[in-house]
Amino acid sequence: MECKRSAGWHRGLGGHGLGSPLHLKKREKQMIKGRKHITEKQRYQIEAYRKSGKTVKEIAALMGKCERTIYYELKRGKTELLNSDLTTRTEYCADVAQQKTDYNATAHGRDLKLENDYDFINYIADQIIKNHCSPYAALEKSKKEGFKTNICLRTLYNYIKLGLIPGVTQNKLPYKKRKVKKNPVKKVCARNAIKPSIEDREKAIKSRNKYGHWEMDTVYSGKNRSKASLLVLTERKYRKEIIIKMPDRKAASVVKALDRLERSYGKRKFRETFKTITVDNGVEFSDYENLIKYDRTKIYYCHPFCSGERGSNENQNKMIRRWIRKGEDIGKYSKKDIEKIENWINHYPRKMFGGLSSYEMFVQNEQRTETDPDSGIGKK
Repeated sequence: MECKRSAGWHRGLGGHGLGSPLHLKKREKQMIKGRKHITEKQRYQIEAYRKSGKTVKEIAALMGKCERTIYYELKRGKTELLNSDLTTRTEYCADVAQQKTDYNATAHGRDLKLENDYDFINYIADQIIKNHCSPYAALEKSKKEGFKTNICLRTLYNYIKLGLIPGVTQNKLPYKKRKVKKNPVKKVCARNAIKPSIEDREKAIKSRNKYGHWEMDTVYSGKNRSKASLLVLTERKYRKEIIIKMPDRKAASVVKALDRLERSYGKRKFRETFKTITVDNGVEFSDYENLIKYDRTKIYYCHPFCSGERGSNENQNKMIRRWIRKGEDIGKYSKKDIEKIENWINHYPRKMFGGLSSYEMFVQNEQRTETDPDSGIGKK
């Protein structure tokens, strides 16, 4: 590429003290971390500095740039000029560097898929911020709403990283990396030969092919709060969720909650729906005899400190925590608030089901019709 500017174009930069050692040291302290784009005016300055004999290090200090940035810029503007004796010399030419930069700017790739669909952008932002949805769930809900804009999940994550979704940052997304606690301490009930271990559970249950096998746990208030807690049951096949508010975490309260659930289903329907329930060794599940009274269900106990044996239950507890933060007082949440959270979980689009919710999977596969989807799944 040929430099077309005349040789006598430059104006000297002398007389301003820019090359003095004192000034260089002062500018070195003001160097900016990270790379910034070089402007056309700065390219002419670089060319003038090179003609005056300054080194790359001196130019970087004078302009507050990284030395590597200056090296890249000199390479970009490198051109061969013809001398009067027909020999050639290699120099940096600001015009050549600027022409290459302008050309590269026209080849930046495709335009953003968002265009001016502000309704779609605001909808995604609301679903993530106000409705506590993951980016995947927000996209699946947008498809059901009929938005014309259609982007893939990776593109949405890139837009979030670039700050193109208002109010949404990576820190506000659910499922942040958890800190591993050292030496976790948990109250456990004494093991009893009467209480069956998860090892005694049918092996076929692990495959999740049959409906009616559940995991159960409690979610409780923070310290110095009320004793109110939630009894949480998660069905293993469809991840169906049932949440019952309790006054405390005592074993008697758990038994009463199951009694109420049995009455709402009816004895026969309860036995068909709750074939097995897998729990941890918390003291709230210590009353084994009353939990299974009249053989209404089978209870199995996990190994101590093995929450992964109730993985679905633990994951859905995290979803509850999107609405009720850890440390909050559960007592301030009404029964309607708890039902709303339960309904939100049961209608949440899930990647494992191809964007369908637990409710939709349950209806499609079990051939059952729910008259009121907002009242929970399988409840009377």
